Amino acid sequence: MSSATPSLAAPLAAPLARPSLGPVRLTRRGRLVVFVGSLLLLVGLVLGLGLALAGSQATGEAGVEPATVTVTVGTGETLWDIAGPLAADGAGGGDVRVVVQDLEELNALDTAMLRAGQELRVPVVE
Repeated sequence: MSSATPSLAAPLAAPLARPSLGPVRLTRRGRLVVFVGSLLLLVGLVLGLGLALAGSQATGEAGVEPATVTVTVGTGETLWDIAGPLAADGAGGGDVRVVVQDLEELNALDTAMLRAGQELRVPVVE
């Protein structure tokens, strides 16, 4: 049996070579889908931000200015010194810290630091 007998097994197939993929290119439809998707995302973000800020809108009605008197700050006087008697009279619920904060807002102060001779608006306590 030395003669060559044909083999019934199929020869092993060489693996198929895959073509090299170049850079991804979008079709016209693909570019349109990306553009519309980005546009919808941007509109959604803008609307979401608008809705988040909608709760802080003013009423449109004129606010009522509290009755005030003008006080001139003396030498060495602090905002705490001015707020103390007001809190004792019932302003700010009797809390000096609240009255100090109210005075800062009423006079548009960036800080509680005062200068001698500075004029402050102080609410009249009823």
